[in-house]
Amino acid sequence: MLRKKLGNFVPPELFELSSNNPKSVHISVAAEIIEEATRLLSQRFHLPKEIILFALPKINTLKTKVKDLCPAFLLPVKCEISKYRTLTGMCNNLDYPNWGSARSAMIRILPPNFSDGVGELRIAKDNTPLPSPRLVSFVIHHDLGELSIRTTVLLTSWSQLIGHDFSLADQATDEEGKPLKCCDKESFFFEKHPACQPISIPKNDPFFKFFKQKCMSFSRILPALKPNCPLGPRSPINIVSSYIDGNFVYGSDLETAKRLRTMVGGRLKTTPLSEYGLKDLLPMKTGNPDIGCERTGRPRDLFCFDAGDRRVNEQVPLTVVHTLFMREHNRIADQIAYFNSHLDDETIYQETRRILIAMIQHITFNEFLPVILGDKMMAKYGLTLKKDGYYDGYNPKINAGTRVSFQAAGFRFGHSMITDVVERYNKYHSKIDSLRMSKLFLQPFSLYKPGIMDTFILGMINQESNRFDPQISTEVTNHLFEKPGQNFGQDLAAIDVQRGREFGLPGYNYFREYCGLKKAYTFDDLVGEVDNRTIHRLSILYKHVDDIDLFTAGMSEYPVHGSMLGPTFTCIVAEQFAIARDSDRFWYELDNENKFTPYQLAEIRKATLAKMICDNSDDIDTISLYPFLLPDHMVNPRVDCHKLTGMDLSVFSEHEVPYKKKK
Repeated sequence: MLRKKLGNFVPPELFELSSNNPKSVHISVAAEIIEEATRLLSQRFHLPKEIILFALPKINTLKTKVKDLCPAFLLPVKCEISKYRTLTGMCNNLDYPNWGSARSAMIRILPPNFSDGVGELRIAKDNTPLPSPRLVSFVIHHDLGELSIRTTVLLTSWSQLIGHDFSLADQATDEEGKPLKCCDKESFFFEKHPACQPISIPKNDPFFKFFKQKCMSFSRILPALKPNCPLGPRSPINIVSSYIDGNFVYGSDLETAKRLRTMVGGRLKTTPLSEYGLKDLLPMKTGNPDIGCERTGRPRDLFCFDAGDRRVNEQVPLTVVHTLFMREHNRIADQIAYFNSHLDDETIYQETRRILIAMIQHITFNEFLPVILGDKMMAKYGLTLKKDGYYDGYNPKINAGTRVSFQAAGFRFGHSMITDVVERYNKYHSKIDSLRMSKLFLQPFSLYKPGIMDTFILGMINQESNRFDPQISTEVTNHLFEKPGQNFGQDLAAIDVQRGREFGLPGYNYFREYCGLKKAYTFDDLVGEVDNRTIHRLSILYKHVDDIDLFTAGMSEYPVHGSMLGPTFTCIVAEQFAIARDSDRFWYELDNENKFTPYQLAEIRKATLAKMICDNSDDIDTISLYPFLLPDHMVNPRVDCHKLTGMDLSVFSEHEVPYKKKK
């Protein structure tokens, strides 16, 4: 089989690998060939998992036919020094140019646990199947609907946005680019595609039995190639850069970036609402309009929105935040053009992109992470930002790649915080409407109504998120991406569990040990760290404590003092953000050839989420100082928008005036 693929019968997709920007589907064909070669060698020579994991990757495949299919970006390349980041993340690290770049493999902190040592889904310790992910979802993640007393819906949306900045694991699709249908019409397994790994639904499922569903469609993430294309176990592909670089605004490839630009004044394309005296919306997605958009029963001239990340339309709150960032880019671009009238479109665009990325990094570390992790954990993992001066923590020996455990488990903590409804508020902070979340998936069309954008923004800063705990809303465990009139959808928690298994994530017990907790030998060893009722349910579902899925147990741990998350997820999440800071040559606090001047850095440190919302809303007068937290007249009061201090963009003039400190 391998000889055929590398001999006279080369798949046409492999010819695309010689291009400067091969697509993920082309890379995955080559990755599948290498995975199959690894499997054939392991079977022929009866190789143990340790040899597959540690010895096979040491073979120099570039001395074989593999060299013909290894993409150029994964081979040694010479980088050009530039003030600006590449869209793909290439050459951020000058010593290892493809680290953290788009279309590269995600990184593991623990060896994978595939059933065959190569790429087949993880199974139980006794070599029997693990419990159905749908069963795990219903037993452990059933909905109790407890609201947070501290955090807003905006925190959940920001978490999703930053998660999208870190990774996009590209799923296998059909020839039209649509999700694979891995179940037949009778709702039983229908493996028409090798990437299909459908989720079984128990016969007595309390919800899906009413719709005669026995199977939930699930397709695997495309495999990736590692630098120099070695043999070894399967790794998932990440088709966006792993740096915090605003790729959800700009895209991770030149084609996307160009599609979103006006090529005038450094601005991004929009859908104007000026006739109503309102700020612009995102541009309409007219290319492949039905991909990532549910237009069933809608007029054919009604479109979803376009942005740097194709998941922009997944839910309306996410689309709203995307819109704010598009508006902020254009606001900054106009200011940069005003203070630098001689600059061309490209320079204005790049300077604006550089500033906006710095804002994203600053707000994430200054406002978002302290709420998630707490000050103590921020200090422990070196995440606390400097208040003045430059940061000297850059380390080119750190691989920026997104960690599999972060992508497939740790940073999915926000799934428990998704609410049943999306609320809208008026400018006086009074609730005016509630919309079921399931009716807003892939259907952002209400944003076209003049004036409604502000009501969603105000809802996001006033509505309580759900509390972080094992429970997940039925809106996403029974109705995820529900089609109009169908009355049932998919199960997000079941997908999370299955995703971890298909990535070969070891069980929770191994990660808790990695994160400094004692290894559990029995279910009773979890007492004091996980709720007793949850432990009992886990012991019924799983045969051995080593079998417990990382996502499920990580969601169930008691939180660390001062943190929202338990010790294992705190560890996984904090480590990834520490890596994001220390591996990024363009990190906004650094003192190097790309640095901001002291005056510019001082202004970036003034950036706040509250000010950004005020600047880019239509008619919001007052806002809570810390929008991730619920308003409180003592610790988080509402203030007038015009009293908030923002960045003085005049310091980004090439004729910079001396910086004056305000008394």
